[in-house]
Amino acid sequence: MQKVKLTDDLELSRIVHGLMRLSEWGFSKKERLNLIESIIDLGITSFDHADIYGNYSCEELFGEALALKPEIRKDIQLITKCGIKMISKNRPEHKIKHYDTTKEHIISSVENSLKNLQTDYLDLLLIHRPDPLMNPDQIAETFKSLEAKGKVLNFGVSNFKPTEFEMLSSRLDFPLVTNQIEVSVMALENFENGSINKCLEKDISPMAWSPLAGGSVFNSNQERAARVRKTLLKIKEETNADSIAQLMYAWILKHPARIIPIVGSGKINRIEEACSSLAVELSREQWFEILESSRGREVK
Repeated sequence: MQKVKLTDDLELSRIVHGLMRLSEWGFSKKERLNLIESIIDLGITSFDHADIYGNYSCEELFGEALALKPEIRKDIQLITKCGIKMISKNRPEHKIKHYDTTKEHIISSVENSLKNLQTDYLDLLLIHRPDPLMNPDQIAETFKSLEAKGKVLNFGVSNFKPTEFEMLSSRLDFPLVTNQIEVSVMALENFENGSINKCLEKDISPMAWSPLAGGSVFNSNQERAARVRKTLLKIKEETNADSIAQLMYAWILKHPARIIPIVGSGKINRIEEACSSLAVELSREQWFEILESSRGREVK
């Protein structure tokens, strides 16, 4: 498995595994460990979490499995996100869904994540969403404190637009190492709003959530999805790819920004499919053909 170097001390696997739906898979502790080990065997060593996933339960489920074989920790990278407060039975004090990027909340969230994941440090912490009340000076102070204590080694953001990224970066004396954004053949916004160009400018690799467009390309009768599906099926024959999912990953992987797809499946065959996409090479014309079918028009 290829690696993507984000800093001198942080490399992520070219494909990242996402745990947003871990609580839905119904696995026992042993089954969760078996899944983690199978994923590592495929070369995926980076695991993406957020404090809120599974109504605040997924980090703990992962940590329980990791505790069965704690020596794995040194071989993997743990990524998590904070900054959203959900309405949840596990957080009855939250009366409305809102964002919180105060020093108190970030530190509290990190402490909970460390406890739930049963680890002493996080390899990467992301601010989950841009907060309208975000105080960049306070976040910078908080990041520095967490880094100095060895609790978080690297920092980034998620779903930030270029101006939001620059605003927070301006207060830091170290770089944000990634921006986790939605990217797929059906989600082109971040190509068009400058977010991916900002990553190229900063020489950082963005992470792509929902790289398979939430499954819409496979089963939607909506005109755009059907058009993209038809194009992918055509190119599947041209490339001898095993599936259109492989091509959807390959389309993301071809971009020079070194976009890192997050695969959020609990089925090992689906994860293998994502890994195998690294061997699929699209021509430039095929890449643009997929773009054209998604936009519904040729490039100008």
